[in-house]
Amino acid sequence: MEPTILRGKPVVQEIEANLSERVKRLLAKGITPYLATILVGDDEASATYVRMKGRACERNQLESRRIHLPETVDTAALIDVIKNLNDDSAVHGILLQHPVPSHIDERAAFEAIVPQKDVDGVTSWGFGRMSLGLRSHHSCTPEAVLNILDHYEVPIKRKRAVVLGRSPILGKPVSMLLLNRDATVTTCHSHTENIDEIVREADILVAAVGKSRFVQGSWIKPGAVIIDAGYSENMGDVDYAACREVVSAITPVPGGVGPVTIANLLRNTVAAAEQMLLR
Repeated sequence: MEPTILRGKPVVQEIEANLSERVKRLLAKGITPYLATILVGDDEASATYVRMKGRACERNQLESRRIHLPETVDTAALIDVIKNLNDDSAVHGILLQHPVPSHIDERAAFEAIVPQKDVDGVTSWGFGRMSLGLRSHHSCTPEAVLNILDHYEVPIKRKRAVVLGRSPILGKPVSMLLLNRDATVTTCHSHTENIDEIVREADILVAAVGKSRFVQGSWIKPGAVIIDAGYSENMGDVDYAACREVVSAITPVPGGVGPVTIANLLRNTVAAAEQMLLR
């Protein structure tokens, strides 16, 4: 039997349809939701993501500003840019495109974003509230994983979920979101032994290791669901062709998690604009 291909497009259409009315209400009150995106350096993949986010903003009547800083910028200068955006009342959301050059203290830069404008859920404040099930802007890619599972009515409760990766903006938050939905979650990382055996126990596998075709078809439990959150040169973290022969459902790369991530970024920016009205 052919597996279900968990395409992101219908999920995006659902999110954007909901956003349309919310944006219209804000525009009627003279408020245009405004996202500022900071790109450091000349990484082509990051530049592509930023362009895609800008086009999505335009399509949904959000204002966007792209701030492109040189590779040589230091942490202090980057934080100064973030602080200026914090103080700009026209800006509702701030996104620091990941990854930044290795000489920058990325965590310090993330923490410089005020929580109200942390529309990618990268601050420790946002992560903590999300993990506790409290109101916050959820991390966009982890939330996209849940959006896709829900849209295609994939059961989460009581399922064994395995997350490959423990990054603070993907692996850790998606593990918390799944745990909050009553999945039994195992988080694997570079020091995990017998990783293939652990993956073979997964009803739901979230691949987020940043290694192309890392997950092999022989690792997969028959009938499992795979959410591939990796992306490198149009390839994900799983061997798609091999895994497709075993799974009941799988996301494509590209066209799976990525577009839903961007839709969530817009949704969080609109929510930030709405919340500013209430303050």
